[in-house]
Amino acid sequence: MPTSNSFAISGLSVERIPVPESPDANGEPDFRAFHDLEVAHHMDLWGNLDRCSTLAEAVLFWQGNEYEERHVFLARLDGSVVGSGTLTLPLSENTTTAGVDVLVHAAYRRRGIGTRILAVLEQVSRERGRLSFDGYCGEPLAPVMAGAELLEAKSGTGGVLVNSASARFAVHHGYSLEQVETNSTLPLPVPEALLHDLEVVALQKAAGYSFIAWQDRCPDELVEIFARLKSLMSTEVPLAGLGWEGERWDAPRVRQEEATWLAGGSDSVVSAARHDATGELAAYTVLTHRSALPAVIYQEDTLVAPGHRGHRLGMLVKIANLRRAVELWPDATSVMTWNASENRHMLAINIALGFKPSGFEGEWQKRLG
Repeated sequence: MPTSNSFAISGLSVERIPVPESPDANGEPDFRAFHDLEVAHHMDLWGNLDRCSTLAEAVLFWQGNEYEERHVFLARLDGSVVGSGTLTLPLSENTTTAGVDVLVHAAYRRRGIGTRILAVLEQVSRERGRLSFDGYCGEPLAPVMAGAELLEAKSGTGGVLVNSASARFAVHHGYSLEQVETNSTLPLPVPEALLHDLEVVALQKAAGYSFIAWQDRCPDELVEIFARLKSLMSTEVPLAGLGWEGERWDAPRVRQEEATWLAGGSDSVVSAARHDATGELAAYTVLTHRSALPAVIYQEDTLVAPGHRGHRLGMLVKIANLRRAVELWPDATSVMTWNASENRHMLAINIALGFKPSGFEGEWQKRLG
């Protein structure tokens, strides 16, 4: 597997780097340089690190696991770090796809460095039998609100800025915009009067369901049932034309995710609805919180299983989790979430709770043949 390529631009190399074993990346200057690029990019684009992984999170993610192989590359020009690339290779499902990401230091853009990084990522992917490449690019909301021209998604809803650097780069290299996700933010605390009023209305349709919650670790007696819901999460959310296969979750995969969150410094809380007649879990929602960046909570999965929809369970589990989050993480000032722009039902719940759009993310894909 080639991990270096230095032709096309004199003095440029693109090399795969090792991922540290320790979450503090002690003694690993290459990985620290990779993470420093990410930090600088987020500060330049967003003005904060709300959407940026911590060093520990980055280390643990890029170590990979039995479900996904992950690689990190650094680009150097005459010995100076000027960019990075990452590659994810699913191993359990979607085994003909690869996730690619390219980042070039702001001072070195528009010199062909990003093109060289992408070429290396795509070459490695093809050698691993991957026929479809996926990429994600987040962008602030302000230019959209100001009326900037948009490139519409090919198969989903919404668009991204035609003249953004990410859009120009993706289109130039043969990627099509398949889906757009809305990034929304909710200020905390949510007024209790609002939560109460929404809850009263929702409970009128939720007869026959009870509500449970857990922190960090799903109870042993529920983990297999919970894993089945996690499998549904990968197929029941809108996917536009991305063509992904559903993920197969079981108890060990749930435990691996929980352990990774904890090792990276994140706590989690889950609220779920249980169908009283059958005992099966009908809905769930997850929030995670990082002690290193305590102001922001991430809204992870939210799902209502088919057959249990129409009972306002999505609203009720979210209300329960928001209340619990304020108790657990009193320093948090906001919750951040992402939803496909065509996911009107979940967006309507978020809007009712007070979420406001704060950015968006383009999901790009290139298929071979």
